[in-house]
Amino acid sequence: MHKLKPRVHFALFLIFGFILFLAGNRVDELRVYQGASIAVFVIAISSLILLTGYSGQVSLGHGALMAIGAYSATLARNEFQIPIIVTFFIAVLAAAVGGALLGAAAARLSGPYLAGTTLALAIGLPSLANQFSILGGEQGLLFDVGFPPLGLGEDFTQYKWFFWIAALAALISTWLLSNILSSRYGRNWRAGRSNEVAAQICGINTGRSKILAFTISAGIAGLAGALLSMTIGTVSPSAFPLALSFALLTGAVLSGVSTLSGVMIGAVTLVAIPEIADVVAHRIGSSENITTNLPGFIVSALLIVTVLFVPNGPVEQHRAREARKAAKKRL
Repeated sequence: MHKLKPRVHFALFLIFGFILFLAGNRVDELRVYQGASIAVFVIAISSLILLTGYSGQVSLGHGALMAIGAYSATLARNEFQIPIIVTFFIAVLAAAVGGALLGAAAARLSGPYLAGTTLALAIGLPSLANQFSILGGEQGLLFDVGFPPLGLGEDFTQYKWFFWIAALAALISTWLLSNILSSRYGRNWRAGRSNEVAAQICGINTGRSKILAFTISAGIAGLAGALLSMTIGTVSPSAFPLALSFALLTGAVLSGVSTLSGVMIGAVTLVAIPEIADVVAHRIGSSENITTNLPGFIVSALLIVTVLFVPNGPVEQHRAREARKAAKKRL
């Protein structure tokens, strides 16, 4: 039975992917674009769940790791005309290298010191990007993935192409990540998070384990950054602000920071917030300043409410409730 479990998971991912692709051909362009954005956030939030929920390391700068992946993919595409699929692998590798360097420092830090280090990275990276002309300055660089294959038909639009690429990347990365978290590495991360001293006594090299977690998490974040640049068609410092890192953290908390099961909840919420804010702003007839800051306020309020009432996320909360009901029945 245990041997069949990965096959069952893989079959479920294939079925879910097929449903997504069918849905992409039956909805309007706006919803297809939003679907691509949801897929990007699924990948980005998953990377943060690995790092924080399983490894116990807090990152306030995941937006900066996404930017490393986005710039690497864009430069590879623009300067060397590398195939689009290869540019995504380059994004993963470049961000993973950055994550490994940051992880080497993170292995010696914890709590607010680690959070402060990643926060400094998120603040400083956009300013650094403005110092090099090859990175396009404040205007950034165009990221053109090309037109969809002609074999897909004349009605297959660019946004549908974005959706297919992003959804496929989300399915593959989530499936791979779920297998990693179920493996020995995932168990080592959870052990180190729960009690680092006890984990070391059991023979786990917690320092090396933390670096590995940061490396994998950064690589996944880099993929999300490249896909985000694909959907908006450009990469620039303004595309990866500090607010993005906080939004990802909110999405991870909403999803349930210790499980991948609810990652779709956080991703859908983050995509829906700007639309909700726009509707609210028009209803109350607010000024442009309020309209600009309202999404950030909603994200902050959601984070506070979730931490207060469902700190483990709605999916994990539901599981705990069902487990308590089952325990009562057995008694």
